[in-house]
Amino acid sequence: MSARATSGEDLFPLPCACQKLRRLTRLVTRIYDQELRKAGLEITQYSLLTALDAVGEGKQKRLAAGLALDSTTLTRTLGLLAKQGWVRGRRGQDRRERIFSLTPAGRRQMARARPRWERAERTLRKRLGPAEWKRMELAVARVTAAAAQA
Repeated sequence: MSARATSGEDLFPLPCACQKLRRLTRLVTRIYDQELRKAGLEITQYSLLTALDAVGEGKQKRLAAGLALDSTTLTRTLGLLAKQGWVRGRRGQDRRERIFSLTPAGRRQMARARPRWERAERTLRKRLGPAEWKRMELAVARVTAAAAQA
């Protein structure tokens, strides 16, 4: 898809939930990435920073499961964040296990990016309105739980 905005008229019916959800996530990702790019991040990177902020320390396997990221994407993203000095990794008890945490620089980067993330969030909330936003949150939670159990 091009970087230009997609109008509702450009969208055509898709035959399954997977295709519909993938299109939706690409469109929503574009909104967040456009904002977060101004702070030097993408939404996948910001999500990982916020996950580490929430859990304190996270094993790579747990982070992958919690964010539903494949291991290749997670490894690549963690590598980029570590290279920037925003995340540090250490070996766990098992030498194959890696445990990651935010660095002080990572917390500062999150703080710099948060207003951009909030702006993207406000954009969607404004488009949907409060009632529709709440319905969307509930529907996404139900679909996520159903998919995780499938």
